[in-house]
Amino acid sequence: MKPADVKPTVLFAAALLFASCTALASTERASFTVTSDPGVEIAVREVVDPTVPPVGHPVILLHGARVPGVPSFDLEVTGGSLAADLAASGLAVYIVDLRGYGASTRPAAMNAPRHPAEPLVRTGAAVRDLAAAVDAVLTRSGAEQVAILGWATGGHWAGAYAALVPERVSKLVLYNALYGYTSDHPTIGRGSRVADPNDPERFNIERFQNYRLNAADSLLPGWDRSIPIDDKAAWRAPAVAEAYVEAALDSDPTSEQRDPPSFRAPSGAMADSFLLATGAALWDARLIAADVLVVRSEIDFWSRPEDVTLLSAHLGARDRGQLRVVEIPQATHFVHLDRAERGRDAFLQAVTTFLVE
Repeated sequence: MKPADVKPTVLFAAALLFASCTALASTERASFTVTSDPGVEIAVREVVDPTVPPVGHPVILLHGARVPGVPSFDLEVTGGSLAADLAASGLAVYIVDLRGYGASTRPAAMNAPRHPAEPLVRTGAAVRDLAAAVDAVLTRSGAEQVAILGWATGGHWAGAYAALVPERVSKLVLYNALYGYTSDHPTIGRGSRVADPNDPERFNIERFQNYRLNAADSLLPGWDRSIPIDDKAAWRAPAVAEAYVEAALDSDPTSEQRDPPSFRAPSGAMADSFLLATGAALWDARLIAADVLVVRSEIDFWSRPEDVTLLSAHLGARDRGQLRVVEIPQATHFVHLDRAERGRDAFLQAVTTFLVE
């Protein structure tokens, strides 16, 4: 399937710029928790804009493998809040932290020193947490279905949930997400730092252990390397980068107890991503009933063109639900946090149009 043309019109680009500049000022936020498994509380942040008429189903934003929801989707700087920009279109937005991330309950083992044991928070636990959040959002909003946008591993979790509980999801955005079935992935597959150096078929548990510690200096290098120009500030606003790092560290109340400060993240997401990157099939897109938007950044280092090809084949084979595929030219893995002209406007146009229409 040929990717859609997502170059924004002049009027749409102007509207996005205005919305981005004003959304932070007009949005309202509320936080609540919902119980998943016994003793596991999942944190949810609601973001709405009461100045615009409500549209569409409530939208859940789901973070990736390392950085939790608020740093990923709701930075308090211009161009840093996908949640506020979607809310400016009339959508009710809910940012979810899965267990082990952000303001949600962390497994007890994350309060002890790291060690090479079973990676914490695998796909099954993540899907249970998402299910609890969906139930809470439906109760709170009175809606019968939700839309879900998952970024990177968040797209994997969202797809797995939508395949298991198809009746609850009206629209699904898979944003730079892995799907599996193909085995060549230079970044997180065989031969990468994610593979066991003594056995390329196994996850590198000695390196990642049961959970990871992430200092400030670990957050931007991958983003920097993916930006195809030397002047990173011309591609990504320095204020956004600074806010991203600060919010990630602030997401863990224990970060200042370590030198250097660092936030904890479960390693289960990386273990399951390694499986996807080496050919495993952890869920089947053919079971999804929702309309689906597959978004891929052209120079993404996480998802692969093969993921989009297979997703398109499986989603296109269904007898229900519509499929739309968008590739954003010369865009990075972090396109929703890059500058407007570096793909962010195109991303917002594609996602907002899909969710609102």
